[in-house]
Amino acid sequence: MPTKHINDILETQIYTATKDAAVLVNGTTVFTITGGPIIIEQIVAVCVTANNATASTLQFSADGTDGAATTISGATATLASAAAGTIVATVPGTLATAPVLYTNGVGIAGTVDIIVPAGVITTVVGVGSTTGTWKLSMRYRPLVAGVQVY
Repeated sequence: MPTKHINDILETQIYTATKDAAVLVNGTTVFTITGGPIIIEQIVAVCVTANNATASTLQFSADGTDGAATTISGATATLASAAAGTIVATVPGTLATAPVLYTNGVGIAGTVDIIVPAGVITTVVGVGSTTGTWKLSMRYRPLVAGVQVY
């Protein structure tokens, strides 16, 4: 029986990292990546408590241990008055493609496949912090053994 190389196994393993619900604030580190690069399949934010009328927007940035911070999504449409259950999801496209805002709590999951190095993923919140809280999840695949995301 042929043996599998560790990279063959890693490329098929999908992991999930989550963060507890919190107000979205510009520049907040939401995920830390150690041990090597990953492929982000999708980042999702779910509104837990409703927002007020502040016209906040959300996008994500990756800041590698080596290199400079780079936005990895465009900015969403306004999150003003987003109700609990609203979903923000990164979608396939370019690094400038805005995440989709699903106000009815149901949406299509799409694989984004963004390669990011060890470092941090941060929020880029425009206009002002949200008043509602959002729970974040990220599906990813490690590109080398020993990667951790927290």
